[in-house]
Amino acid sequence: MSALPVASSGRRWLVLAAACGLVHAAFSAYWAFGGTWLAETVGQWALDWYRAAPTTAMVALLAIALLKATVAVGPLINESHPLPGYRWWRALCWLGGTVLLLYGLANMVGAWLAMAGVVDSPAASNRAALIGHAALWDPLFALWGGFLLAGLVATRAARRRPGAP
Repeated sequence: MSALPVASSGRRWLVLAAACGLVHAAFSAYWAFGGTWLAETVGQWALDWYRAAPTTAMVALLAIALLKATVAVGPLINESHPLPGYRWWRALCWLGGTVLLLYGLANMVGAWLAMAGVVDSPAASNRAALIGHAALWDPLFALWGGFLLAGLVATRAARRRPGAP
């Protein structure tokens, strides 16, 4: 299989998905090295964990950052320069995109409902974390998944057209 043209709509969707994932990865790496900006928007538990076990937290956050970065750029690489097992990687991307979209939407809606007092949640007392999940982290997960799925749909269509790469 040949590479997708740079101007394809599928590639644009995949670039947007990668950007969302790399933002997530960058914050995980930043927090791994002791950064605290926006850490309270994840939850007090994260700050407490880092203070109680900084080495464990650092290693875990670096692993999370690496995983997020790989998931972010993997689909783009697979479409630009097909990897061995191309279809297997695409199936994995479909699963990942679906999980990211549903996870992001469910947590975002849950956080908004908790802030509105519609659902009772122990996390309701942590306003910064609820705002972070409602308006930043979980919408970003949902966008990442949505952009990835849109890219997969567009690249599937492009590969099926006669004369398409």
